[in-house]
Amino acid sequence: MVFKQVSALALTLPLVLGAAIERRAAVPQECAFLLPIVDDLMDNLFENECGDAAHGALRLTFHDAIGIDPTLGYGRGADGSIIIFNQTELTFAANDGLDDVIDTHASSLSPGDFVFLAGSLSLATCPGAPQVKLSIGRPQPVAASPDLLVPEPFDPIDKILSRMAAGGNFSPQEVVALLSSHSVAGADTIVPGIEGVPFDSTPSTFDTQIFVEVQLRGTMFTGPGGNQGEVETAIQGTTRLQSDSGFAREESTNCFWQSFVNNQQQMQEQFAAAFFKMSLLGQNENDLIDCSAVIPPAPTFTGEAFFPPSLTHDDVEQACASVPFPNLPTLPGPPEVVPPIPQADDDDDDS
Repeated sequence: MVFKQVSALALTLPLVLGAAIERRAAVPQECAFLLPIVDDLMDNLFENECGDAAHGALRLTFHDAIGIDPTLGYGRGADGSIIIFNQTELTFAANDGLDDVIDTHASSLSPGDFVFLAGSLSLATCPGAPQVKLSIGRPQPVAASPDLLVPEPFDPIDKILSRMAAGGNFSPQEVVALLSSHSVAGADTIVPGIEGVPFDSTPSTFDTQIFVEVQLRGTMFTGPGGNQGEVETAIQGTTRLQSDSGFAREESTNCFWQSFVNNQQQMQEQFAAAFFKMSLLGQNENDLIDCSAVIPPAPTFTGEAFFPPSLTHDDVEQACASVPFPNLPTLPGPPEVVPPIPQADDDDDDS
């Protein structure tokens, strides 16, 4: 097995090196200092895998950025306050499980720049993810974000939409686009005793399965069930957030949710735009430097959406009144049991 891996690497190395050299040549001089940090994060933090560390870094971007309410003068958005004032912000219930994401490179960049560099790079490990824009030059954070600005999975949909509109002027469609991140995510604190419970059956691929599987009729829980913020799921081993279920079914968002099913390009484009908008919350883009060229492209993904084994179109809870849910193939085999996402600490122990 090792020999096959080495042989494959030998065959692809010239292409990989050529692409890397070309990308580095396009990096502006003022961004070149990021290149060794990029290499270190990709190799040593993420281990070039769309795994637990990458998922956590992506989650951190949202929890840092949405801590702002310009109307009320609360918080300063995408400033990295969650790193500098972690003894305050990591005690917030909504930020539970983020304490293992903070990395030492935060000292070489402003905290806000580190958060979005790491988050942007995390996407580059996930097949199917878009190549997102990155701007740096954020000033140091000056205060912790107040509590209760990060939406919770048990919040009503109208409350979440109001919070997202107040924090970043996000439309309902942009909110749903941001939820594409749940295609490469899992819950560490919702199901007691189980970490890394994925939200869909393909948690290492940035694909549209989350939009398929959340629309299926829930019939079971992974674990004991009845946990706050969780509703029944259709696939053993996954968990379904109450908020995701609501976005898929509420009249104000259900057609946006369904529109991403098997529409990889639309998901990529709309997520990338909303993600960059989020990265600028509390910042003036004109004061920042465009360093997007340091972000490598993610591995390509050419797969199609599907119904998991034993599930069909009959299991869809149709919510969008104007457009029928797409017809998709059902994978062969018995009902699937999705394993938990291996945790970064577990990986370290194994090595």
